[in-house]
Amino acid sequence: MNKKLLHTPEGVRDIYNGEYNQKIKIEEQLLEVLNLYGYKRIQTPMFEFFDIFNRDKGSVSSKEMYKFFDREGNTLVLRPDMTPSIARCVAKYYEEEELPIRLCYKGNTFINNSSYQGKLKETTHLGAELVNDNSSSGDAEIIAMAIESFLSVGISDFTVDIGQVEFYQGIVNEFHIEGEDEERLRELIRNKNFFGIEEFVAGADISEEGKKVILKFSELYGGVEILEIAKQLTFNSTARHAIEHLESVYRILSVYGYDKYVSFDLGMLHNYNYYTGIIFKGYTYGTGDAVIKGGRYDNLLAQFGKKAPSVGFAVNVDELLLAMRSQKIQIENNRDKRMVVYHGAGYKPAIELAAKYRKHGIVCEVMRLFQGKSTKEYIEIAKREGMECICYFENKDTIWLIKTKTLEYERMSSIEEVYKRIEGIKVR
Repeated sequence: MNKKLLHTPEGVRDIYNGEYNQKIKIEEQLLEVLNLYGYKRIQTPMFEFFDIFNRDKGSVSSKEMYKFFDREGNTLVLRPDMTPSIARCVAKYYEEEELPIRLCYKGNTFINNSSYQGKLKETTHLGAELVNDNSSSGDAEIIAMAIESFLSVGISDFTVDIGQVEFYQGIVNEFHIEGEDEERLRELIRNKNFFGIEEFVAGADISEEGKKVILKFSELYGGVEILEIAKQLTFNSTARHAIEHLESVYRILSVYGYDKYVSFDLGMLHNYNYYTGIIFKGYTYGTGDAVIKGGRYDNLLAQFGKKAPSVGFAVNVDELLLAMRSQKIQIENNRDKRMVVYHGAGYKPAIELAAKYRKHGIVCEVMRLFQGKSTKEYIEIAKREGMECICYFENKDTIWLIKTKTLEYERMSSIEEVYKRIEGIKVR
């Protein structure tokens, strides 16, 4: 057999056993946070028409998409981003709805990164979108859910950095930075290339005042006091309104009790160009990238035929798992688990007992004792799987309850005695 077939392509990987169980548990806890805020689940296709994510929509570049053709010759792509898919759905199914729409999702995205970047090309994203709400309270709700996403899985040492696209836009408009110059400056600021910004300013045809303001972008990071400093830099109405909006969001987050998790980064810009207002990223230890990303995209839905302000965020579940593993945070599965082991023809009482366990909400595996295998080997399997107890049918007259942690053997007089024990188990 070709051993190469046992390996996955670069940028994707298998997730199995305990890691996959933990991933599912994490996803359940994250979705519960969103459900408690009234967000309803939606599922979109794994592949869509190329035009859903093209350059005009502001999503990833064409070369980073996995493209293929259907029988009719249409160009399709594996979705690189969840937000345009949700926007398409909202425009289609909620065209006339004017009140707030709350949707949440979980799905895999596919981005054909360069190999040297070392990033996964298939990642699981789980997030929420709030449509038809342009208020600062809507922005604060989304950020509050992002913060609770960290807290729900046991991560307490993290920060959510908040920026504002309109602040940057107001500055470049005020000093008439346009075209290729604006694109270059955006890229320099987005990549935190401060030496590049200094070089840009030195050769730019803008006023001295404009140069001083642009150089300040590298310093506009910190607590809420940064907002007052930023407000003094400009009299541009767009930029000042952006700062006032951030002040309002911060006041509301203080009501949630989450202001301590927030910092401001007015030099933050996103590589997705559909963001129009507030943007944010959530960071913690043990991962090289932001675990959570989000922001406001008030113009995206209009490209699908529905004018509606929107804001949302997504958790990169794979990055979150990486961070939790680094921080040695385990999500425990507290459900009781049992194993029932039997010899050859003694399957009937074993299956009946397992059914009894399951009716009481207890996870139960039925295992046949294979020739040449000892009970010790089954005990090791049970311990590895977090099972507290094995019920071993040695023969029709001998039943043992074996505690996997202490290796205590207790002989049962009958199957009815085992049933009575089940009635006394408190399901967790």
